[in-house]
Amino acid sequence: MASPQQQKLKVNGPVAVTANRLTDGAVVWRTAQEDWSPDLADALIVTTADQAIALLASAQKRDTDAVGAYVAPVVIEADGAIAPGNLRERIRVAGPTFELPH
Repeated sequence: MASPQQQKLKVNGPVAVTANRLTDGAVVWRTAQEDWSPDLADALIVTTADQAIALLASAQKRDTDAVGAYVAPVVIEADGAIAPGNLRERIRVAGPTFELPH
């Protein structure tokens, strides 16, 4: 895998960095404080490839809290709320699309 600085990344709108928390697999989002939050509203939103690469690099420095970090599109709604920007992220945020066995 290429380092984040070597990755060619196209950013066509707002994006955030997401990963899975190591302790329980929960979806988490990178914050401005360089921490992880399970709440998308806490995510640091960036709009350029350079910003996204830098945010991803900071997220990948330490894989002890969250793993599999990547850049994901988000949508900023009219009321300022942040929502997942594609189907994959909507499913990750909402959980499985079927009922899990008990």
